[in-house]
Amino acid sequence: MDIRKVAVIGGGTMGNGIAHVFAMNGFPVHLIETKQEFADRALATIDKNLGRMVDKEKITSDQKDASLKNISVFLDVDKGVADADLIVEAVPENFGIKESVWKAVDGAAKEGAIFASNTSSISITKIAALTSRPDRFIGMHFFNPVPVMKLVEIVRGLDTSDETYAMVEETSKKLGKVPVPVNDMPGFVSNRVLMPMINEAIFAVYEGVATPENVDEVMKLGMAHPMGPLRLADFIGLDVCLDILNVLYEGFKDPKYRPCPLLVKMVDAGKLGNKTGEGFFSYQ
Repeated sequence: MDIRKVAVIGGGTMGNGIAHVFAMNGFPVHLIETKQEFADRALATIDKNLGRMVDKEKITSDQKDASLKNISVFLDVDKGVADADLIVEAVPENFGIKESVWKAVDGAAKEGAIFASNTSSISITKIAALTSRPDRFIGMHFFNPVPVMKLVEIVRGLDTSDETYAMVEETSKKLGKVPVPVNDMPGFVSNRVLMPMINEAIFAVYEGVATPENVDEVMKLGMAHPMGPLRLADFIGLDVCLDILNVLYEGFKDPKYRPCPLLVKMVDAGKLGNKTGEGFFSYQ
């Protein structure tokens, strides 16, 4: 079976980016959201980001228009996934939310459809077990901003078949991405390495070693990072960072993944980074 039509569940930061790249590469996309206002916001973001690509002469105005025409909005999961060959879930990093989504999708998707989660840390094997087709379930971890970042971390669950992996790998390449296979462990490779670094940078601020500005300056100038770890944490979302660290901490039972108390306090205060206008830095 070829992957011809794609359903993307969730139109947030990751979901609209995933819909964008599929649509731009000729795939009809069903973008599934819970409310029209959320869908409108996602479409406006895709429109704006495609416009930037036109301004930079990476695509033409005709290509932008064709990409937007490839996207159809659905507010009903059953209808949105019914004829999709590949269903990509990009809802928040919370197992309970993902559980409700996948149980609904499993009963509505056609036989043979491939299921993919964009989870950045939760076990693919655990999510796949919620469905009747764990052999056709896989992790497809895109990176933000999706239209720019080349990497797709392809995560094989315990029962993921070779055929499923091969089809998702081939599809990733059609998007102009570089698929990298990893096995199913908490945080996979990307966040298992990245999140402890971010957490340690937060501890450096918490313990008074340096200000957020100076921590980031050290990492940019000394380690050639294009963005400091605290600025990156704000960009990702401090709530997302905390969720991932909790998954790592619970998954490995290793205290090195314990979230810094300052991170917990900032999330409790609603200071989540870019999306709220304040995190380690101000975005007012």
